[in-house]
Amino acid sequence: MLKFIVRRVVWTVPVILLVIFMTFMMMRQIKGNPFQVTERAVPVSIQRNLDRKYHLDKPWYVQYAYYVKGVATFDLGPSLVERNQTVNDKIKEHFPISLKLGLFAMTWAILIGIPLGIVAALKQNSIFDYATMAFVNAGYAVPNFLVATLLIYFFAVKWRDVTGFPTNGWGGWHSWILPALALGHAPMTLFARIVRGSMLETLQQDYIRTAKAKGLRWRRVVGVHVLRNSLIPAVTAAAPLLVTVLLSVMIIVANLVVDILYGYLDPRTRDART
Repeated sequence: MLKFIVRRVVWTVPVILLVIFMTFMMMRQIKGNPFQVTERAVPVSIQRNLDRKYHLDKPWYVQYAYYVKGVATFDLGPSLVERNQTVNDKIKEHFPISLKLGLFAMTWAILIGIPLGIVAALKQNSIFDYATMAFVNAGYAVPNFLVATLLIYFFAVKWRDVTGFPTNGWGGWHSWILPALALGHAPMTLFARIVRGSMLETLQQDYIRTAKAKGLRWRRVVGVHVLRNSLIPAVTAAAPLLVTVLLSVMIIVANLVVDILYGYLDPRTRDART
């Protein structure tokens, strides 16, 4: 398992460098002056000093080397929108809130969506299965902004005396619940659908029939054989959902984690994914 993880990490490095190179080249194709934030022209002497300071007077491959160095050292340069602030300052200001909100949303989506899919699959064609799938399918068709609007109207306006939820802001735990529910609504329905379908397919496999024929307890069959293999599609879907609004490098890292989890959940994939 350790060799598998090392190989995946090594192969991730050139992919990250390729993403950085593509981002760098696309930015180079944008015409104009990055320091021209007003209609007034920047004096030539100041422009030369800026070019020299930020290595814009160097060949493109030298600029790319500085660009990679900046990304590797988390030095993303000054903000071109707000004076006296760097890009790192803006990330430090906003990223913790985005990360916390994303983790809260994904946590409740996993804790609710996966158990719903498991129980619906184990009780196929039952009233619970039909009710769950009706709820999930209806919820999947409703956009997040409508869910957020309904949550604000009922829980933060109409029933505010009971719930105490605010309509805006990001302070105590009361202000976290409604945004997390709205953001995690779509992933929750997706997890339920994926896990139910994957479990129904796994339950029809020959090795499940063999395990049942050998007299293994049904809980052990479900927990060890069915559930472990059925979670692989859910793990695949979780990575891009978790970092949808983040950088491409974060997506690559998330896919690396997914590959490692693949190797843990199904050892047969270790050789196939090297």
